[in-house]
Amino acid sequence: MLIESRRRAYLTAMQVVTWLPRTELPFAAPSRPELLETPEPPGVVPVVAEPVAKTVVEPVTPVERPKVDVPRPSLASTRTNAKPVEEVSSTPAPARVAPVPPPRFTLQLLRAGRCLLLVELPTGEPFQSRDPAYLLLKDMLRAAGLPDSPQIVGEPVRWPLLSRGTMDQGPEAARDFVQGFVLARLEDEPCVCLWLIGLPAVKFAGEADQDAFNRELQVEGLGSAWAVPGLELLMETPQRKAEVWQAMRRLMARWKESNE
Repeated sequence: MLIESRRRAYLTAMQVVTWLPRTELPFAAPSRPELLETPEPPGVVPVVAEPVAKTVVEPVTPVERPKVDVPRPSLASTRTNAKPVEEVSSTPAPARVAPVPPPRFTLQLLRAGRCLLLVELPTGEPFQSRDPAYLLLKDMLRAAGLPDSPQIVGEPVRWPLLSRGTMDQGPEAARDFVQGFVLARLEDEPCVCLWLIGLPAVKFAGEADQDAFNRELQVEGLGSAWAVPGLELLMETPQRKAEVWQAMRRLMARWKESNE
């Protein structure tokens, strides 16, 4: 067994400062009373929150910065050769309507008895005494019981009137001109029936088309009119002459009664 002096020497070598034996040791020095007391566990000390001091933020006066003049390029230096970009419209551009070319025709106004004849000139030139178209016209007048030597009324109507210029020479202008020309001659001397021979005469004086051939038309301002195929067409298609003859028989009484 260790004596007290040797026991303390071991404890000192092990750096043990305080120790308590589990049982009473023989030949040991009496224990110190303060070492046998069990210290009470430290109590929980309530933590008192300290009041937080309010921080007042004072407005900061803005510091004016010194102005620095930045040199800007002049207007002349900013000009370039680039073209301005045009705004693209989402609306499609309207389609351009091609102008209608002016119609081309030549008409001659003739008088036979109480009838006026607006005749298409097949060649564009005035009738000659031996022209086949004029000989056919004379045959038609004899068959109708009218004088076969019609009188020429005025100069031929040639359309378009002008080869240049900005005047409107479309179909509507041609119709107004032809109707005005015939109306002026009717005011000089009325007629009982107006013969429209050829498609241009039917179209621009009678306001009709080729479907009106061999039919009687009532034209405002011009009165009663008879639509007849062109002389050139009758010569090329002789079978049309029979249709003209049948239509003529229905209308013949009108100008025969006036001649009597």
